[in-house]
Amino acid sequence: MATITSAASSVSAPVTRTAGGRIFNFNAGPSILPEEVIRKIQADVWDFNGTGYGILEHSHRAKPFDHLLAETFALIREVGQVPAEFEILFMTGGSSSQNYIVPLNLLKPGQTADFIETDFWSTRSIDDAKQAGHNVHVAWTGKPHEFRRLPDPADIKFSDNPAYVHITSNNTIYGTQQKSEPNVPTGVPIVCDMCSDVFSKPIDWAKYGLIYASAQKNLGTTGTTIVFIRKELADKAGPTVPRMLQYRTMIKEESRPNTPPHFAIYTVKLMVEWIKANGGLSGMKAHNESKAKHIYAALDDCPGFYKPHARTQDRSLMNICFRLPSEPLEELFLTEALKAGLDGMRGHRATGGIRASIYNAFPEIGCIALGDFMRTFARTHR
Repeated sequence: MATITSAASSVSAPVTRTAGGRIFNFNAGPSILPEEVIRKIQADVWDFNGTGYGILEHSHRAKPFDHLLAETFALIREVGQVPAEFEILFMTGGSSSQNYIVPLNLLKPGQTADFIETDFWSTRSIDDAKQAGHNVHVAWTGKPHEFRRLPDPADIKFSDNPAYVHITSNNTIYGTQQKSEPNVPTGVPIVCDMCSDVFSKPIDWAKYGLIYASAQKNLGTTGTTIVFIRKELADKAGPTVPRMLQYRTMIKEESRPNTPPHFAIYTVKLMVEWIKANGGLSGMKAHNESKAKHIYAALDDCPGFYKPHARTQDRSLMNICFRLPSEPLEELFLTEALKAGLDGMRGHRATGGIRASIYNAFPEIGCIALGDFMRTFARTHR
């Protein structure tokens, strides 16, 4: 999916660059885009589809954007194999805003939502739902385990009659990822924050009622949140929910009751085209599994020097999080990695350490380069 000049072979190796002359970008988001997508953006910023002016300047009510929006919805449905009973929406406010928009729309007075608390962001979802006055039941929490693992099936204790069960599929800060959906009570929909692994693998749509994901990790750039919602859930909001926070408003107005983030939507289209050209969601799954193994192999080859955060069976294919023996050594690791053409790996402020984010667009050869660098660094500084 990408080529490079050479991989890092020592801590003092020359800067590693892609064929396009760029170093490897491990940032957690906004994150890497494919080089061919960036080249397409460069051209379309100047002249979009031969209209004589660029995508940044087009009206969201003009025919070029009408066509773009229709094509984007159709592509997402095709590549994601999204069933007809789901509506696809583009919203703003990031995934964090969905923390209160979801319960506003889906919870009737007296109803309870169950949450499986697996990381920093699922904690935020719980806190925001509570702040809005909704009934919340935490069916399992990973806090006692420092979010190093996900629940085993027997660990989860659901409430008697939840309106929905909320999960976070991939945990960017702690590097854990759901390999399968939890077995929820019969007839209860799963609501999923899929912000950091949406379209990184096939989705079993039958198990979900609503999925939301910000675009800037796997599906484009920052500015829009994609929502997939079953049609019967979209109409549940009571009359007191503000119009601009109702899913049915977004459906009725084709995701543009006001001026939408049209550039972000445009980048989603380009990314979904790229995913389609590279094997679809099954291709992404194989690509992501193959990439991650190079970095995890380096971690496992250096026990006692690198300390992975996540339990082995819960390891994420998107965010690989680990510590070194000391913070000064972590700072040196980051400095030397940048010299070798490997950037953006500082851990989240909540945890520190190192985090390598390898979303869909990240090329496998960059993971090989990081694995080589890690082994050399460990040999040099052990």
